[in-house]
Amino acid sequence: MNPPDFVVGLDLGGTSVKGAALALDGGEFQRTTTPFDLNVPMAFTHAVQTTLAELETAMGRAASHLGLSAPGLAARDGRSIAFMPGRLEGLVGLDWAAFLGRPAVPVLNDAHAALLGEVWRGAARGAHNVFLLTLGTGVGGAAMVDGQLLRGHSGKAGHLGHVSLNPHGAPDVTHIPGSLEDAIGNHNVAARSDGRFVTTHDLIRAHEAGDAFASRIWLDSVNSLAAAIASLANVLDPEVVIVGGGIARCGDTLFVPLRERVARFEWPVCGHRVRIVPAELGDFAGAVGAACGATASSR
Repeated sequence: MNPPDFVVGLDLGGTSVKGAALALDGGEFQRTTTPFDLNVPMAFTHAVQTTLAELETAMGRAASHLGLSAPGLAARDGRSIAFMPGRLEGLVGLDWAAFLGRPAVPVLNDAHAALLGEVWRGAARGAHNVFLLTLGTGVGGAAMVDGQLLRGHSGKAGHLGHVSLNPHGAPDVTHIPGSLEDAIGNHNVAARSDGRFVTTHDLIRAHEAGDAFASRIWLDSVNSLAAAIASLANVLDPEVVIVGGGIARCGDTLFVPLRERVARFEWPVCGHRVRIVPAELGDFAGAVGAACGATASSR
């Protein structure tokens, strides 16, 4: 008896490829991770091949559907990444269906894929209006409106970390002044703390230990995040907001003050208040979302 059809989602990250094999209804069979060396040209392509081969060997047959997520902006035809400056040389323009010898490999931006994964199998199951913020080195994001992933004209829709909270602030990497990313991202915590802390995790530990200076810096960052969420809620009107990424793993230290401040800023129409929930799928959200995108594209 042949095993049932299944879908594979592949998530290309900065130093590894994560893969998941799932049933077409979302039930999960296998997960795997393949690291690669950034210093080796095109090593990421071999890691993708290895990850796919490992999953299909474990399942005993080829996947009926295959999807891939990667950093950068996906091309309008969904076959490649169209814009990704500065890293993973060779990624831009690579047609993954042709490279892997498959009839179709839908390609998604990694944050878009993570949101799809959380809506399909994670923290926002069944939601139709939702946005995601990932707090790490920077602030990633994605949005779904009325059940449709928001992509935009050029594919950059959902870059929610690059909204301006201060028009007089310094420009961020996208030239936006006083951005959310610069208010809470890990990349500039040393500058925000006058050199006292190297990472956000150091800052949070000091805050939890009762350091008044650390608490002021941390809670100011949380306040900025809350203002951004309440503002974006007025634009996108979500049922739920998902917050993930490495910084979000501090749990109540983030979510208790964040929910209190969002409630203070929010405009609750008809008694509705947005739910703010932690991401559930962790490092495999992109792989699960890539699988979801692959099955959706065939419907």
